[in-house]
Amino acid sequence: MSTSVIDAAAAPSRRPWLAFALATVALWGVWGALSPLSSQHGFPDTLVYCVWALTMIPPALYILWRSGWVLERSPRAVIYGLTIGLLGAGGQMLLFHTLTIGPAYFVFPIIALSPVVTIALSFLLLRERTGWTGTLGIALALLALPMMDLAFGGGTSGGLGWFLQSLLIMLAWGLQAYFMRLANNTVRAESIFFYMTLGALLLAPAALAMTDWTQPVNMGLDGLWMTAAIQLLNAVGALTLVYAFRYGKAIVIAPLTNAGAPLVTAVLALLFASVVPGPLKMVGLVLALIASLLLVLEPEPERDSPAPLP
Repeated sequence: MSTSVIDAAAAPSRRPWLAFALATVALWGVWGALSPLSSQHGFPDTLVYCVWALTMIPPALYILWRSGWVLERSPRAVIYGLTIGLLGAGGQMLLFHTLTIGPAYFVFPIIALSPVVTIALSFLLLRERTGWTGTLGIALALLALPMMDLAFGGGTSGGLGWFLQSLLIMLAWGLQAYFMRLANNTVRAESIFFYMTLGALLLAPAALAMTDWTQPVNMGLDGLWMTAAIQLLNAVGALTLVYAFRYGKAIVIAPLTNAGAPLVTAVLALLFASVVPGPLKMVGLVLALIASLLLVLEPEPERDSPAPLP
């Protein structure tokens, strides 16, 4: 895999978290623009999950190699890493089922509010604070997130099941980001990502079981292999996110990455596919742009870089 993204983000910086966060925004933004191609070319979402879990392996091995193959085996490292991995992967698995019983135009705006959970926990439990610029940026990002995912159209009702499942996904992904920040206080980022990868792989058999094998599956270059290339962007973005939480505040990083990535996706869709967002989504994108700039420019007091971990 290419190491340019990791190396560039790892360069010395007054605010190293910002370099990693912006790398995540760029990687996830491009991934978001390309990810619909998999299903359009006959590769089901459940198998996309399996491919994504496998693409987590190369960056996990790469950063272990860079760190001298040092892998923490303490119960704390294993529990934190697996918790983060299973929360993210479990939310994705639950999303597959939720979209079959509920309207996507309501499900995604609810899920988009997962940074609310991260911000609340980081504010209350980690005592994270930011200035008025950052606070305004967080507020605008939280306002923009559901607007960018909101669309109107038909869908199945599924009773209240889809709503409760959407809340569970929002909670899972919000907790994932919080634990990612918490774990970085005492566990190496390399070990966190390794166990995250393991957690994602543990749920791959469930995704295989959910796959409708009666439908044809495109295993060619524009199916399986294209999906692998696209999901590698997602995997490396997850890695840079771990490092962003290593050096920065969750109350800033969570809204920045969650608002910035869809903004990049929308710009790419406009440039290459001439897809013009609707009025509501356009307002959300403008708010996301303002929020991202405020969060980037916030002159927050810098906390010291974490001391080397054993």
